[in-house]
Amino acid sequence: MLTIGEIASYAGVTVRAVRHYDAKGLLSEPERDHSGYRRYDAAAVVELVRIRTLADAGVPLSRVHELLAAGDEEFASAVEDIDRRLRAEIRERQHHRQRIAKLAAGDSLTLPPEALAYLDRMRQLGLPRLMVEAERDAWILVAAQLPEHMQFYMEVKQQQMDDPATVELYRDLAASIEWEADDVRVVAIADRLTGLLGSAGVEDWEAHDNEVSDDLAELLDSVFLDSLPIARRLMDLLEERGWTGWTNIRRVDRTVSGGQDNHDSPNRR
Repeated sequence: MLTIGEIASYAGVTVRAVRHYDAKGLLSEPERDHSGYRRYDAAAVVELVRIRTLADAGVPLSRVHELLAAGDEEFASAVEDIDRRLRAEIRERQHHRQRIAKLAAGDSLTLPPEALAYLDRMRQLGLPRLMVEAERDAWILVAAQLPEHMQFYMEVKQQQMDDPATVELYRDLAASIEWEADDVRVVAIADRLTGLLGSAGVEDWEAHDNEVSDDLAELLDSVFLDSLPIARRLMDLLEERGWTGWTNIRRVDRTVSGGQDNHDSPNRR
């Protein structure tokens, strides 16, 4: 006859596990010696090994007792069900592992390759991390809502990066990260941006900007407003120069018709 420590050793489990299985009613009630201690026989070892094997395979303890008492056919069917569940769990865990692996790659989890290329180009220009991260966060929001438009947007952004005047504007905005909101140099940035907007065509943007809801535009504007101390003042200066908004930036026609200002087609920053 075996003590609880000995049966645990034979079955490859801990004494605590034996007590737990016993409390769950999975082990047959053992005999006790004259001192009242439990004593286990060889059959108990076999039973404990079977319990451990089922538990290690992921079978809930609530089903272990049922399976131990099942006939061969019922047991085989139950094992097939358990195997299917385990395979489904494995597939789910593999999916989680793939997503975790993507997390290690950083932005590639949430952005398409063309957006990653645009962010890399910003870094190559030496633009500060804060500015790149603000752009990244904004494009994550766009990619989540309008994935089918991302290729077009990124083509346009890459074209803008080929324009020295646009690059100079980016550098001005990068420098402004350190400015106070009332810095007089903001006026020069507003003038430069107004000139770029005035020379930019808006026709190609219409079909794409119409997809940007007001809620999304407001959310994207908030990313800009949170990223630069001068952002709110810059938008105010742009409005004085005939442009309103930031994400869905629009030209304001100061000619009043029917009591309302007229707006041209939207143009993105």
